Amino acid sequence: MESISFKVYKYRWVMLSAYMFIVAVNQLLWITFAPITNDATKYYGVTDLQIGILSMCFMIVYIVISIPASWVIDKYGIRIGVGIGAALTGVFGLLRGLVTNDYNLLLLSQIGIAIGQPFLLNAITKIAARWFPLEERATASGLGTLAMYLGILIGMLLTPFFVKGNGIIGTLYIYGIISIFAAITFLLLVKERPNTAPCSPDQEERSLVLDGLKDTLRNKSFYWLMLIFFIGLGVFNSVATWIEDILRPRGFSATQAGITGGLMILGGILGALVMPMLSDHYRKRIPFIMIALIGAIIGLVGITFVTSYWLLLASGITLGFFLLSAGPIGFQYGAEITFPTSEGTSNGLLLLVGQISGIAFIFSMDSFKSPITGSMTMPLIVLIGLMLFSLMLSTQLKESPMMGNKKN
Repeated sequence: MESISFKVYKYRWVMLSAYMFIVAVNQLLWITFAPITNDATKYYGVTDLQIGILSMCFMIVYIVISIPASWVIDKYGIRIGVGIGAALTGVFGLLRGLVTNDYNLLLLSQIGIAIGQPFLLNAITKIAARWFPLEERATASGLGTLAMYLGILIGMLLTPFFVKGNGIIGTLYIYGIISIFAAITFLLLVKERPNTAPCSPDQEERSLVLDGLKDTLRNKSFYWLMLIFFIGLGVFNSVATWIEDILRPRGFSATQAGITGGLMILGGILGALVMPMLSDHYRKRIPFIMIALIGAIIGLVGITFVTSYWLLLASGITLGFFLLSAGPIGFQYGAEITFPTSEGTSNGLLLLVGQISGIAFIFSMDSFKSPITGSMTMPLIVLIGLMLFSLMLSTQLKESPMMGNKKN
């Protein structure tokens, strides 16, 4: 049978780049206060918890807004759906830099940015499906996810430096200018879809979120995938949040903990580049999800037990590389096995369960740490057990039927 070819447009890389820019800025705005908690508490005259809420509100808002955001993306498309997220990020990011020393207005601005987050993150696989051929979609999803990690890494590294040179308000103003520029850039460059689809009609997204939700929740493999995401994202969020508290009882300094956390993100960036490309090249999803889980378990064991600084650094980059690389492959796998459910629906559900577990795991680790030494070894052992359970779940996943199709 003669092979049918489909036109693939170079503009897909412009679309993806504009999307990556606004996603990275959104995550930069989210993580802003994490590395400057002490300075922020003194400047605003509030508690550590109140500064923590400036970041935690993103998880809480996501739980509420995720499904409505997916519905808007599916109903009205990329230009309007993702455009809403870009506009909220730009407007409230700029407002944040103009509220001087008013904590309440600052929190309001953070909530506005947080509302925009699911309109951006839930569209990763939607953009991949609209603009990229099947054999490039995990790569496109990986690059979209990589933008999240880049935004976090840049925020962690640059914010303390900017605060030292410009003060908190000066830093927020700089970030506000960047955010409005990123929003305008996306709104000017965004196109709904290419002139012709990059794939056959049976590989395009179809059903809306409310229609596809029923079919998705009846898919056994997707249930297992949601559990894997629930555990994996919960592990990452809790370890990243408590990295200093995890390492301090073993004699590691705050600087060493910060470097370890930074290497986790850097490892995730490398993983999001390499692993999805390999998955696309070999046209397999399940083996790479399993490899990622095995590597993440090894890294988590190191974070839990090692006492050597160099082994700690190796454990941090290993955990980040494998655990975060599983995300884009899992997003694309979820979109493929739930077809014809829209990508926004499957993507949104996976991120939603990760936000829920992030909140639960963060509070649980703090609650169950040693009251005497502050050690988090026991909670971490529980996380290792959950990761082993997720590896067992991955053996129940069935390979994506779309991976059986030949390349066009």
